[in-house]
Amino acid sequence: MDEYEPYCETPEREAAGQEARTPAEGPFAECVLCRAPTEYPETVKGATLCPVCEWREAERTACSG
Repeated sequence: MDEYEPYCETPEREAAGQEARTPAEGPFAECVLCRAPTEYPETVKGATLCPVCEWREAERTACSG
């Protein structure tokens, strides 16, 4: 890349970024702690947490120094 040439996103990268930001469709997974619906679809692997439990877990791990 030439140092004077401006950097531009390719259409493929822009489309991939937009797909990742769209909300999930269909049934949502349950939080493993409080069983509230999460932001993740049921097909997501691993322990899913609702936004409140994610926030509390982040607080616990951040202060365990």
